[in-house]
Amino acid sequence: MDVLSINIGSVRTIGNANVSGQTGIYKLPVAGPVQVTAAGLPGDAIISKRHHGGPDQAVYVYGGADYAWWAAELGREIAPGTFGENLTISDLESAPLAIGDRLHIGDVVLEVTAPRIPCETFAARMGDPIFVARFRVAERPGDYCRVIREGTIQAGDVVTLEPYAGEVVTIAEVFSDYYESDHPLADIYRFLAVPLAERAREAKQRQMRAALRCEG
Repeated sequence: MDVLSINIGSVRTIGNANVSGQTGIYKLPVAGPVQVTAAGLPGDAIISKRHHGGPDQAVYVYGGADYAWWAAELGREIAPGTFGENLTISDLESAPLAIGDRLHIGDVVLEVTAPRIPCETFAARMGDPIFVARFRVAERPGDYCRVIREGTIQAGDVVTLEPYAGEVVTIAEVFSDYYESDHPLADIYRFLAVPLAERAREAKQRQMRAALRCEG
């Protein structure tokens, strides 16, 4: 695998989306080396900080294999950055990755923490009012990552995958679980055993407390 594109977004106005009317989802490829920090890529706009960004979702990755699937599904080519990802990685399929898997890109190390959950802004970006539903059904959510080791990367850099050594909880499982109403304690404990993004961890902890109250 290698880095096909590094994408950074500036603030833009968008209609029929979030309350602020602004977004950073329109990301475009940039040339030359780019710094990767614990806070993400410098200059990349994050508007809805309640759902995006932060140290556990500092970098959003989408795969070339996922883009190829969507190109066939939509009947057109899709440019890197269209889905709002910071890194487009060749041959990567996002759903099978596990929470805690690490991506090594030169000196940079990223750790997979959560799937992307689609919203109205994404649908507006795609010009399709039902795209949230289509994205859910497709189950190709992309991967949020925290930065374990900072550094500089550029398009063409080789990407290697280091599988997580602990409990295997895939991005596909976390993505599907978000839409479920039933959360068995056994599954909750599995999810809490892996290095989830803090937002996802807090949600699972709330579910655990609710489940324990019901059992009590």
